Amino acid sequence: MNDFVGVVWRSQAKGPRGDMGKRKIQDEAEVIRWFEEGRTYQWMIDEYRRKYGIDTVSSMWGNFRNRRGLDRRITRDDDLIPWFVRVEHRHLYPLMMLRAEARRRDGRELTESDRARLDSWRRTLAKDGVVVHYDPDTVGGFSYVRRRAEDHDLIRQPARKTTPRRRSG
Repeated sequence: MNDFVGVVWRSQAKGPRGDMGKRKIQDEAEVIRWFEEGRTYQWMIDEYRRKYGIDTVSSMWGNFRNRRGLDRRITRDDDLIPWFVRVEHRHLYPLMMLRAEARRRDGRELTESDRARLDSWRRTLAKDGVVVHYDPDTVGGFSYVRRRAEDHDLIRQPARKTTPRRRSG
């Protein structure tokens, strides 16, 4: 008897489509277009609040992207950024430039200012004969170290990669 009551209660709590609560995505084609235009999650949050009066969070947009099989908004390059980067180091200039280089290598469009900054940064690395090194236990995290014969890219490769990966499946 108790199991039956539980089933009835759960089915009554579901909406007309059989899911909990109202869907927030009003127009999937519109949202897909925003992803194709490269809109940020924050822009989507703000636009949904302005246009529909609906509050959303960035994880909702990421989940939508994932469910629809849309391209990731970021380019992962574990050879160029092989480290788990601490939160306090995630907005520092060397990492920003490595991310821009990852996008360039992936064939993604860079803004004119990003392209100019990246080109200048790469020239400076070459001129100074340095590569990027990351040590999470230092205040600044990133530093530039003298290039060695075994340095074949823009970074000093760590002994092992520490970039976290989501489990598949």
